[in-house]
Amino acid sequence: MKIVYIGTAHPMRGGIAHFNAILARELAERHEVRFLSFTRQYPGLFFPGKTQFVADPGGAPQPAVAARAVLDSIDPLSWLRTARLAAAERPDLLLFKYWMPFFAPAFGTIIRRVKRRLPARALFVCDNVIPHERRPLDGALTRYALGPADGFVVLSAAVRDDLLAVRPDARWRLVPHPIYDIFGARGDKAAARRELGLGEGPWLLFFGYVRRYKGLDLIIEALPRIRERVPVRLLVAGEFYEGEARYRERVRELGLGDAVRFDADYIPESRVPLYFSAADAAVLPYHSATQSGIVQVAYHLDTPVLCTAVGGLHEVVREGRTGFVVPPEDVPALAQAVIRFYEEGWEERLRAGVREVKGEYSWAPLVRAIEELARDDPDERGGR
Repeated sequence: MKIVYIGTAHPMRGGIAHFNAILARELAERHEVRFLSFTRQYPGLFFPGKTQFVADPGGAPQPAVAARAVLDSIDPLSWLRTARLAAAERPDLLLFKYWMPFFAPAFGTIIRRVKRRLPARALFVCDNVIPHERRPLDGALTRYALGPADGFVVLSAAVRDDLLAVRPDARWRLVPHPIYDIFGARGDKAAARRELGLGEGPWLLFFGYVRRYKGLDLIIEALPRIRERVPVRLLVAGEFYEGEARYRERVRELGLGDAVRFDADYIPESRVPLYFSAADAAVLPYHSATQSGIVQVAYHLDTPVLCTAVGGLHEVVREGRTGFVVPPEDVPALAQAVIRFYEEGWEERLRAGVREVKGEYSWAPLVRAIEELARDDPDERGGR
């Protein structure tokens, strides 16, 4: 099968680009894959971070499938150019990663233009269908992008339900988010802490871009309760996409200056293992979610996860086996889960559980789902 994969790719940074690189690698073992990427993912006015590109492109892991940068998210002429290049490959399948409606006009236009010229099928791998932070046109944009698609792989049951609300006739497969396997191996905890300058004592990790829905505010509010029993500290590692000053001020108000460390920048791929190796557990106290790639980074690096029961998080974080799951928006419950984790000595038991289950999150089921949906059986509905 010949596949044209359209999405973010190296040297663009972030979890979506990592996901695309790994999936393209896995598909290329069985199929012919061409990758068309972005020249610009977001205009500067709408991008909340410092840069959209890795600081040292040569130092980041190189993708197995090289990408050609042609697509500008806000330039319709580039959408048409991308469609022409895709059609020129005469693909059997157009493959997209979908995570927010901002890209819907580009993706929807490309699919329609290619389908006018070829009988290619179009498939989306969906992180989200309904975005975390909603805007008035989200529904119409999503329908425009997903309307002409022939199949969908959803990464959680929550995303499946959102998809069926938009496309009740959708052909779909549910495949849990696979492991991110590009970050090397877990290292020695003491050595990682020395390299990061953390010192001894209990450390929790909050990792990744900071946005409101990820609930950093909740773990900060829980810390005073936790520290009445356990002298835990919080390492916040990731670039702030909103309100860094507000979080820092709240830490000062709660008297947590020595208990919270902010490494408020994008963490390069080469240093990701250091942060997870230094931590006793990763904490994901999300207000809302569909699923999270952070869980799959944590699993790859043998790190237990403490999370809230939102979206699909509880589908992959297994209570008492790979982590603890608490009700959302419940600061006392979150604090009690952390206290229990330390006082009852759960770290090694949960770490062992992570090692036991992470093999279930390989990329092979995702490749199979894509292959199934790419077959010419348009009358098939539903999924598994």
